Amino acid sequence: MRHNWAMAHLHFAWELGGGLGHAGRIKPLAVEALRRGHRVTLSLRDLVHTDVLLSDVDAPRVQAPIFTHTVHGVPSPSINLSEILLTCGYLNAGALQGLFTGWRCLLSELKPDLVVGDYAPTAMLAARSLGLPSTGLGIGFYLPSPNQPMPSLRDWERPQPGRLASADQQMLDAINTVLARVGTAPLSHPAQTMGGDIPRLLTWPEFDHYGRTHLADGERWWGPSLSPGGGVAPQWPAGDLSRQPAVFAYLKAAHPDHALILKALVDLGCRTVCYMPEVAAGKPHPVVSPLIHYASGPVNLDLAFEQAELCICHAGEATLAQAMLANVPVFLLPTQAEQFLISRQVANTGAGINAAMLQRPVDYRAALAPMLGESTYRAAARAFAQKYAHFSSRQQTVEVVDAFEKQMG
Repeated sequence: MRHNWAMAHLHFAWELGGGLGHAGRIKPLAVEALRRGHRVTLSLRDLVHTDVLLSDVDAPRVQAPIFTHTVHGVPSPSINLSEILLTCGYLNAGALQGLFTGWRCLLSELKPDLVVGDYAPTAMLAARSLGLPSTGLGIGFYLPSPNQPMPSLRDWERPQPGRLASADQQMLDAINTVLARVGTAPLSHPAQTMGGDIPRLLTWPEFDHYGRTHLADGERWWGPSLSPGGGVAPQWPAGDLSRQPAVFAYLKAAHPDHALILKALVDLGCRTVCYMPEVAAGKPHPVVSPLIHYASGPVNLDLAFEQAELCICHAGEATLAQAMLANVPVFLLPTQAEQFLISRQVANTGAGINAAMLQRPVDYRAALAPMLGESTYRAAARAFAQKYAHFSSRQQTVEVVDAFEKQMG
């Protein structure tokens, strides 16, 4: 839907979470809004690591109000999103008030026509209190169903009775106390703060952390935000293409088995391109072999998946989605609950393995070997790619910004 109306002001806010995925989701939407003649401003959790990524976005960038303190007394590991948010400023109204006031001051100064939040619950609350239209977008993990209790992140465990409800109520009490102070109607569920007025799930049901297959009336699956083109071209080690399969591995040194996985790939005769940020920054190679090339920076995934028979990664949605859309199965190495849940979902499609569910110690050679060549995993990835063959990142961007314009009226 296109409008021939005066320029609108869209403010994109990122408050919680790490990595570049949040800014990567925001960027194409901001660029499209600018292309249409709208004004765009950005408030970002991290201004430093996003600087290069957003250097060609002609929009002011400011530091987002964020919670910088350590909270004690909250159970660990967190059992639902409410418990996570209790450690991010939602422990009580006293902790939340300053953060809430900071967002209100920022938005009052900017006066946007729409606040677009990527994991930005306090920005959504502030917009609500100021009567500003808002929309929360992103992956399923931080956009649970708004009119239901926060789901368990550890559904394989039986929590202490009342723990989930207690965390929800504690978060809700903090929210409604600060809202009442500015005369704003209360929320009935803590999840209502995550999506603003209209939540927009930029994912597919196969990747939904909570295993939803249906959404509420008026909502839709928009599909994942894929990594923009760019990155270094993969330099594949020399070898016999018919006998030595190509594997792309995106590994981080924090995973305790990263060297064991690379050693297994060498033992299987795989020609591997590995991007490991720590190695790119100067750390010694964990495994030295002519069969492994360590990339100097993020790899161009479009080029990598033209040859790769397998992708190994930590379950970042953009990476695994691009792999599966290219008929490439995925071996997933989650390191926290969010990654574990999406890895479990992908394993259910048959196109991947969630390594965290394998019996330890893991025999990685035995686990990886069946995934190479024309495997059942590759067949499942091909079926997934056929299901979403119509998907276009560019069209997704256009339709999402169309929806922003419609929401603004």
